[in-house]
Amino acid sequence: MLSVLLLALTLFATAGAWAAPVAGVVVQLSGPLLAKKAGGAVKILSLKSEVENGDTLVTEKNTYAQIRMIDSSEITLRPASTFVIENFSFDSARPEGDQARFNLVKGGLRSVTGLLGKRSKEKFELKTPTATIGIRGTTFVAEFVPPGVPTAPGAGSASRSPGLYVQVLDGMIYVSNPGGGASFNAGQFGFVPNAVLPPVIVPANPGIQFTPPPVFNASTGPQAAGRPGTAAPGAVDCEVR
Repeated sequence: MLSVLLLALTLFATAGAWAAPVAGVVVQLSGPLLAKKAGGAVKILSLKSEVENGDTLVTEKNTYAQIRMIDSSEITLRPASTFVIENFSFDSARPEGDQARFNLVKGGLRSVTGLLGKRSKEKFELKTPTATIGIRGTTFVAEFVPPGVPTAPGAGSASRSPGLYVQVLDGMIYVSNPGGGASFNAGQFGFVPNAVLPPVIVPANPGIQFTPPPVFNASTGPQAAGRPGTAAPGAVDCEVR
């Protein structure tokens, strides 16, 4: 009997060790959303499904998905996106343990700052194919134009060079890669051509279309209407193709 009990306790402890920490929960969904687990398993997510550290979230071509993180921040993925939650750690009693590391591999997102971003802005890191974006109490938009891939009609990027474009609507962002780094303030636009050359200021708004179903915007605060790429204060819009 004792050996059976010890075996049960061992299995319970092992199962707990295998489970990754919960990072957030799906609160809005307009189509299929997959989570590729760190261990290789693939799970179909639905409303109220939990997402964990190490998950790679993949939206289908018509899917918008909104994730509320454990600090009440929100990340909305646009269709055809691949997004990795590398490490999201938040404990209201332990600010020294804050960590928010994400990787936008493909597609786009909007991120609304929560408690972690307000008290530990330096702990937020969003990687993209050409540069890493950090927040400084910010609303910004971004779009990655890939080489040789046609953009959607109306996106305004058909004649632009490949690379990462950013626009700051409020606050400041810091964009960096091995070539260097630069801060961009409200009203400025930036461009990162590749992972080697540093970010530079550009004079024109590249324009981004990010149009989730209206119900998605209800929980992110008032949204400015009428302009693609415009978001509520504290929001981050990013697009990578």
